[in-house]
Amino acid sequence: MAEGQWQLSSELLSGAGGDADVSVIIPCYRAALTIGRALASVAAQSQRPREVIIVDDASDAETLKVLHELSDKYGAGWLKVYFLTENCGPAAARNHGWERATQTYVAFLDADDSWQREKIALQFSFMKYNQDVTLCSHLCGSELILLRRVARRFQVKPCTLRQLLWRNCLRTPTVMIRRDAVLHFPLDFRYGEDYYLWLGLLATGARAAFMELPLAVVHKPAFGVSGQSAALWRMETGELRALLAVWRRGSVTLVTIILAMSWSLLKFSRRLLLSVVKNRRV
Repeated sequence: MAEGQWQLSSELLSGAGGDADVSVIIPCYRAALTIGRALASVAAQSQRPREVIIVDDASDAETLKVLHELSDKYGAGWLKVYFLTENCGPAAARNHGWERATQTYVAFLDADDSWQREKIALQFSFMKYNQDVTLCSHLCGSELILLRRVARRFQVKPCTLRQLLWRNCLRTPTVMIRRDAVLHFPLDFRYGEDYYLWLGLLATGARAAFMELPLAVVHKPAFGVSGQSAALWRMETGELRALLAVWRRGSVTLVTIILAMSWSLLKFSRRLLLSVVKNRRV
């Protein structure tokens, strides 16, 4: 994959036919109001994945009721639902699904997010034609993208370890990864587990690609609202731990990691300030 390479979406979609060799993994925790929307966006894909795996992370009764209804609606052959008896966090839930996935590629979706209808077809085609790429990501956008056709032409760029140190552009609901990737999510992380994984994979020599195309919608703001994103300091702690782990692997110098962690703390300070201002306005 050459840097700055342009891909025509029509070329990537031209070979799309039948189901894609993709397992979609959706961790679910108290998501009765949103899991149906997330799953509907998967079912509406122009090229459907061969299987969807929902892992319920010890939710409430209402969520369990909705999951049983969705299983009846979509059928157990395509939608597989697993129920954890203890709340273990998103890393453990995703790993639980990953270990049970049967397809060549795995795509992650959160229970409160959704996908543009050509997401699977585009990423699957790209991964299939670029076997040296371990994971592929893309942009997120507003809900308007769900109704639009994809751009005729867009850029696919390499995502390097050095770039990822300064900015995590690999948001989990945008990632498609080879099922046989050498690392999974760290079980001792409740925050920043995805960043830890992406950094760890690139540190081991894995190749990552980034599509300059919005194919997912994250329906809540990145920070400052209820849920995990409200725990700003715990999120920051997870990011710092992930950065420190890269240095401990010997993948970057001490000076580089100190600069990266300092930059992370500056970004955290900005997020905290914006969150305080937003909450005061409310």
